[in-house]
Amino acid sequence: MRKDELAAAQAYVRLLEATRAALSDPDDAPLYLPLLTSPIEEADGALRRAGLSGNESRFFDLVRALQPSMSSSGR
Repeated sequence: MRKDELAAAQAYVRLLEATRAALSDPDDAPLYLPLLTSPIEEADGALRRAGLSGNESRFFDLVRALQPSMSSSGR
């Protein structure tokens, strides 16, 4: 995995974790959703720099390699 691909996969994992935290309490979610702006921008930029925008299959292969627990097939 190239450095830029690793950065994109890591940014996505951080975005996913931040989203889960923001949405963990449905009553408070509206307060925390604006805090996701920065992680979304980070992930979008990392995807563009790695040339992975529009190549979701390759991107999610990289994410699974980084964090196998995110695979729905249990690989």
